[in-house]
Amino acid sequence: MIQLAQGEVLCEPGKAISHVYFPLEASISLLALIDGSPGVEIAMVGREGMLGVQMILGVTLASVHALVQSPGSALRITAAAFRHELARSPALRRGMSHYLYVHMAQMTTSAACLRFHLIGPRLARWLLMSQDRVHSDSFHVTHEFLATMLGVRREGITTAASALQRSGLIAYRRGNLTVLDRQGLEAAACGCYAAEREAYAALLP
Repeated sequence: MIQLAQGEVLCEPGKAISHVYFPLEASISLLALIDGSPGVEIAMVGREGMLGVQMILGVTLASVHALVQSPGSALRITAAAFRHELARSPALRRGMSHYLYVHMAQMTTSAACLRFHLIGPRLARWLLMSQDRVHSDSFHVTHEFLATMLGVRREGITTAASALQRSGLIAYRRGNLTVLDRQGLEAAACGCYAAEREAYAALLP
């Protein structure tokens, strides 16, 4: 059991995986880095999943930049010890295979969402995904961080967040965000959120 700090980097592209993480309270953002850019979020990991799922394929190198989004507790095991458990547990391999599928589905959905959906619905989806993982109506997040995660300008986040706040869906002040109307936020989100929830429900009951 360890505590993950906000902003902590857990792995970087092209480097060997030293540990596998199972968040309990924390959430982790997985970012694709291109040409020295700050990156854009392609997936999110909370207590429904794990960081290091590619090990089910025998891959021990990281392909993403993993950044702690929300601080909190997590379980951690060395990569070597986890490989040993994989070799002896069919149930673990089966569970990881299911999670790998929904993880890949989330990444695919995120790529399409980034290309085709407007900032407002994408922001609503991101806030819902974050709320699902931190299990709280309130969490700390800045406009700068949101802009990086969604791959847009800070001004776009400010406009979209202000619209959600005027609609009474969220409250935002000095980096502290509270979801006021969960049902309304789901209605404001793009269809990607519901599609992801269905994939998780089907394979990760």
